[in-house]
Amino acid sequence: MTTNPSAFGDPSTIPDSAARFDGDDATWAIAASEPRHIPPRRTSPPPTVQTTSTPTRFLPPTPENLNDTGLRTSQIEALILKFLLNMGLASGREVANQICLPFAMTQQMLFEMKDAQLIALRSDAPLGDYHYELTEFGGDRARRYVQQCTYFGAAPVPLEQYAAAVACQSLQNETVNLAGVKQAFDGLVMSSTLVQSIGESLNMGCGLFLYGEPGNGKSTLAERLSEAFPPTIWIPRAISAGGEIVRLFDSIHHVPVETSIEHDRRWIQVKRPTIAAGGELELKSFDVTTNPLTGISEAPLQLKANCGTLVVDDFGRNRFEPAELLNRLVVPLERRCDSLHLKSGRTFRIPFDCMIVFSSNLKPQDLVDEAFLRRIPYKIDVPNPTDEQFLELFAREAAAQKVQLAPDAIDQLFVEYRRSGRAMRFCHPRDLLRMVANACDFAGTPRVMTEENLLAAADRYFTR
Repeated sequence: MTTNPSAFGDPSTIPDSAARFDGDDATWAIAASEPRHIPPRRTSPPPTVQTTSTPTRFLPPTPENLNDTGLRTSQIEALILKFLLNMGLASGREVANQICLPFAMTQQMLFEMKDAQLIALRSDAPLGDYHYELTEFGGDRARRYVQQCTYFGAAPVPLEQYAAAVACQSLQNETVNLAGVKQAFDGLVMSSTLVQSIGESLNMGCGLFLYGEPGNGKSTLAERLSEAFPPTIWIPRAISAGGEIVRLFDSIHHVPVETSIEHDRRWIQVKRPTIAAGGELELKSFDVTTNPLTGISEAPLQLKANCGTLVVDDFGRNRFEPAELLNRLVVPLERRCDSLHLKSGRTFRIPFDCMIVFSSNLKPQDLVDEAFLRRIPYKIDVPNPTDEQFLELFAREAAAQKVQLAPDAIDQLFVEYRRSGRAMRFCHPRDLLRMVANACDFAGTPRVMTEENLLAAADRYFTR
């Protein structure tokens, strides 16, 4: 099947965030291992991207030759052959765009593969390019590569280069000030004491335990922490470790940021990551996972969160005992490096450079032992709101919900709180006003809060 070579043009014009099919499909993996023609795979639409001109501490330079990539010829050959097996026919610029290497370097590699009778020239393409297809010999080799791993996306970055990039972009290199912390928490109602405590923990950049009653915004606070640091970092789309490829970029957790700066396109600029996992979190999430059908390996959460924040939400109510996570993370927290295992059985070391945040309704000492708590220096209680904060939240939420407030009704709500001995939570104004607005809409009346509809909402909201 013939593709449109001019649709790709110069690889430098393709957005970094463009989504590419990289071989991660079990059906294709099975089909590609058979000696027959495989039709081209359509790519999905590119993910949402943001733009920024903020400078960073690290910029991956465009490689000028194979040595600069840190890769072996055979690694790039495998990617090209698997891509051509999938496409059937592709121009040199399409190949360069797919594996994210400069066209001149890719073209030289294609010529060498042609001389080795792995591929053949099918026809001319625009701008001094050619269309390439597999020979029978090349097809056999491509299918052998597919049986090991179907991945044919961006060429990986060697682990050593990735580790150096993490060191450059480490949270340990950043100084957090009070103004930056206030900006990160803009729009939230917080005491100055809480802002100060969290800011100091961020400046140390090693770990934080947020605890307190449910409904007071611990998860919201945790997920905003990365915003106190410079906004973007560079990560490779995939890394090479122990002779295997581990995919790192994850469109679920990483938000691409477009840039006009020339760079190594194997890397992508993203918002400083915040990865949160709660009740669904499993211990295997901290290990490399490999799809048994495609052979593609996926980086664990702590690797994806490097230079950002990893939030273990609702800690103590996960699918594992807290002590199990203690045993898994105690060494990485101490040494700031972690050991991972590949499907081949090889072990490789990675930098552990994320700020890990535990959020729990339970007290830290009730969850883990002293040895673990020592490695999380800051344990911060997120308290219930004061009366003043509660009133401020009511005013903000009323404006958001377009509900007209009745101060006398709120005074009566305070009376009910104290009469019942019930504690106020930061989430209560939002939840109660939503119920008031819903009741008004249901009755077909203006959204006006009264003592009657507010107390009725409270009666339905709280259990007796």
